[in-house]
Amino acid sequence: MAKIAGAKLPNSYLKKLKKFRYGMGVFKVDWALSGPIPFKSPIARKAGTIHLGSGMKEICHSELQAANGRISLSPFVLLGQQSLFDSTRAPKEMHTAWGYCHVPNGSNVDRTELIENQIERFAPGFKEPILARHSINSAQMEAYNHNYLGGDVNGGSMDIAQLFMKPTFQLKPYRTPAKGIYLCSSSTPPGGRVHGMCGYNAAKQNCQRFFS
Repeated sequence: MAKIAGAKLPNSYLKKLKKFRYGMGVFKVDWALSGPIPFKSPIARKAGTIHLGSGMKEICHSELQAANGRISLSPFVLLGQQSLFDSTRAPKEMHTAWGYCHVPNGSNVDRTELIENQIERFAPGFKEPILARHSINSAQMEAYNHNYLGGDVNGGSMDIAQLFMKPTFQLKPYRTPAKGIYLCSSSTPPGGRVHGMCGYNAAKQNCQRFFS
């Protein structure tokens, strides 16, 4: 926003924006598969989205490593297998899947093998039906979408300081000092996800401004 509308924003507000902290990047892999992922768990075989890790301790360690600029050999993986429920995702009898893990912001190191090894732990034989794969690192993620700075797809660090008030520390984070300019991206509460609440909250705040 500072690059797009900086000329209309006061320096005091721009200084606050510079203090904004970006979060971890992601490394993502997409797969074309000749069959469904053979998870050992029957529940996992029927799930559209899976949070993959061997218990809370391992997951927390993996996330802490990425947040501190390091790499976990057993990364927490967010996995989607929507072709189980949507036949348009792949040819008949075939399947698609995608998965990503968090990595240090801006990382360009290939994590494909680590992700596939982690899935293989919970789905022995996962690698056998792989027909093709496409990997994208954090630097490439930013090139794909300039809003994903350093591969941060969540619109900023979700630490306690930025969980409720971001991009700046104020009660009405959607408003800017410039008339008619509002910010309602995933860099505002409640953050990035598929919910649309950032835009809803900004619109609601705008209405209150005119009718209060």
